[in-house]
Amino acid sequence: MKQRLLVASAIWSVSILLSRLVGLAREAALGRTLGVGGDADLYQAAFTVPDFLNYLLAGGAMAVVFVPLQAARLARGDERGAWNAVAAIGNVAALALLVVGALAFVAMPWLVQLAAPGFGPDQLAELTRLSRILLPAQGFHVLGALLSAALLARDRHAVPALAPVVYNLVIVACGLLAGTAEGFAWGVLAGSFLGPFLMPLVACHKLGFTWISRFDPRHPDLRAWILRSLPIMAGFSIVVADDWFLRAQGTILEPGAAATLAYAKSLLRVPVGVFGVAAGLAAYPLLTRLAAEGRASELRATLARALRSVVLLALCAEAVLVAAGPDLVALVYGRTRLDPAQITAVADALALCTIGLAAWAAQPLLARGFYALGNTWAPALFGTAVALAAWPCYGIARERFGIVGLAAVSALAISTHAIVLYSALALRLRRAGAARPAGVVPFAARVLVCFGLALACGLLVARARRRRGRRWDRRCAGERSRRSASRRSSGRAWCWGWPRSARR
Repeated sequence: MKQRLLVASAIWSVSILLSRLVGLAREAALGRTLGVGGDADLYQAAFTVPDFLNYLLAGGAMAVVFVPLQAARLARGDERGAWNAVAAIGNVAALALLVVGALAFVAMPWLVQLAAPGFGPDQLAELTRLSRILLPAQGFHVLGALLSAALLARDRHAVPALAPVVYNLVIVACGLLAGTAEGFAWGVLAGSFLGPFLMPLVACHKLGFTWISRFDPRHPDLRAWILRSLPIMAGFSIVVADDWFLRAQGTILEPGAAATLAYAKSLLRVPVGVFGVAAGLAAYPLLTRLAAEGRASELRATLARALRSVVLLALCAEAVLVAAGPDLVALVYGRTRLDPAQITAVADALALCTIGLAAWAAQPLLARGFYALGNTWAPALFGTAVALAAWPCYGIARERFGIVGLAAVSALAISTHAIVLYSALALRLRRAGAARPAGVVPFAARVLVCFGLALACGLLVARARRRRGRRWDRRCAGERSRRSASRRSSGRAWCWGWPRSARR
């Protein structure tokens, strides 16, 4: 069992690392094409309404809700019934997507005013068009998440893990070919079909899945899925609301503020995905089985081991980002349309967002601890309470401190959410009779040692990057001086982009 968890963790870690690296290439392509300005703000804000549709139908939580239902049928040997449940839920989800998507498409001119209150009429018209392009992509994400959950219940991790890589590659290709925000939007639509939807569909078909078009509203798994998804649909957790708040408040600030925050969080998502999301996805099937068998102590011990590893790695990544963050930002966005001042703004936002890195990495595991126990209400309620309490803080931080204030509130909000989840989950497991895991003091010692080593590595990386940058600047300056001397000696010195001989 432990070996299976390690293999699944390795698969997800490698694939998410690859996906995040391709995602960085996507962000670099966005910076090269759109820069930090009105077009970049439009592109980032265009995701708000479509993402809300995905959240409303619990697409992001499809795996945590549906995997236990599939696992229960597979444990009884009901393979055909498990595939029929996929079709039953998929048909209802597809119908809901068509209805809600059509309403959102018609109401988009009014919805975007809530998503971007700082935009003018022309920007809102363009935002409406981009949001309508992105809207169908959420249907592919929701249905693809259902198919991926069926694969995860069968311990098939490769296809769900690689689908985001294909998704990001298509976005990069379409965006670079078109060179506009609309090109990136069409890339999102095409990538969501090819990666998150088509790949799991083909994999499920090879395992014996046939999509039945018949509706079965009385299917027991459909009712169970709706009941378990209701708290996720009804609540607005800070985990997703944070992006909504940052986009909305960023559009009120100067042009480029929303894009600056989005670029910073994109860099932050690399270690969060590699450590936190990968561990949560890999550990969830095991946690579900332990909870179903009533082995509370083993569940708490497994969760504690995974959580300590994630927090340790996240703190190391945090140290590296604190020490070398500006140099990493310059490495990713240095050859884009971002000028030095804009790169500095992204680095400042990243430094403050990094405060919440350990919390961002830990919360997927903590939430899945509740989901494994069959409780989907607690994470949704706690996350919604934190979001409601933090909502006015985002506005105050924007007014007083601008971009850096929004980044700091984001980090504090997610840290509060993680602390509340950890405390509530520990209390729930103690009441279930789980013994408290030992080894807190040795873990704290390892954290201090690893954090110090990671900080030293980050400082070395920053020093090497700056030294290389100075050498490059001296080389470029020498090359420019040689070219200038050569042009003066040939009598063809350039002025304002034209040879002086031509200007005469």
